Amino acid sequence: MLSTTTDNTNDEILFQRIQAGDVKAFDVLFMRYYPLLCAYAKQFVNVDDGQEIVQDVMVWFWENSSMQVIESSPKNYLFKAVKNRCLTLINRNELKQQIVNTLYADWQSQYEDPDFYVVEELTRNIEAALSRLPESYREAFEMNRFQNMTYNEIAQKLNVSSKTVDYRIQQALKLLRVELKDYLPLLMALVRIV
Repeated sequence: MLSTTTDNTNDEILFQRIQAGDVKAFDVLFMRYYPLLCAYAKQFVNVDDGQEIVQDVMVWFWENSSMQVIESSPKNYLFKAVKNRCLTLINRNELKQQIVNTLYADWQSQYEDPDFYVVEELTRNIEAALSRLPESYREAFEMNRFQNMTYNEIAQKLNVSSKTVDYRIQQALKLLRVELKDYLPLLMALVRIV
């Protein structure tokens, strides 16, 4: 049995015990990293969102521990997962704001406020379409569209040529146009997305 006072227990040993279903080992790992992960998430998102993200990551980590293969360390894995979830939330919020701004500008003469049901539906559909893209296409597309990285910057980060980046983004755009064909009239105003 693992006691919660053994803070010097190696993370890899904790992870092995967590994979075997040891709740106390998970509690130790949770108590060890929860405050650090929340502080780390605060660099990207507000405190409430950060806490929710860390809790989601930890729950996911526990529920999927038997299937996980961690290449570095549990600590690095958790920090990377929190960062990725924070960036996803940032991208989602930026996308939603971009849609609201565009709809508001286009519909201002017709309506006092944009139709937020349309915004939510469009945001969900864009996110779903993005999630269905092949990983390499989605990664290059999001770096370019949401992080405003140039093709050369993306190429350096991904260790590929800028022509490869261009190809991946063009393919992503083709797939998104097909996936979001019902929304093309609205998306034409969001030229940067499609």
